[in-house]
Amino acid sequence: MKITDNLNNVFRPKTTFKKTTIKLYSALAIPVLLYGSETWTIKAKDARRITAAEMKYMRRTAGYTWTDYKTNTQITKELKITPILDKLLEYKRNWKQHVNRMPLNRLARVMKHNSPTGRGNHGSRPLKRLLDT
Repeated sequence: MKITDNLNNVFRPKTTFKKTTIKLYSALAIPVLLYGSETWTIKAKDARRITAAEMKYMRRTAGYTWTDYKTNTQITKELKITPILDKLLEYKRNWKQHVNRMPLNRLARVMKHNSPTGRGNHGSRPLKRLLDT
């Protein structure tokens, strides 16, 4: 999540326009934050951390501090951006559609329906398949 810290130090909202900082965020930070996200298993803790990193930058861009009474949805509507978790789910959906179009013998298509075999740790949860993510 260091990308947001670097962007915050370089592109201060006081010296650049909101529109410019949003474009920079879309062009620089989003691809870095979502690299390889098509195959991630997102847990609630991960979702909170990703949203926190996004909103830290967006709050500063909008000119609010964390003590101001503004919700995340109000800020995203004001800046007219799509939340990063929505983009992440869209990436995952596109990846699954891409895998479905592949020939049946391709490794990604085979692994989509593969279920892990073998013994896990005693008393642990069952292993997840790609479809379960």
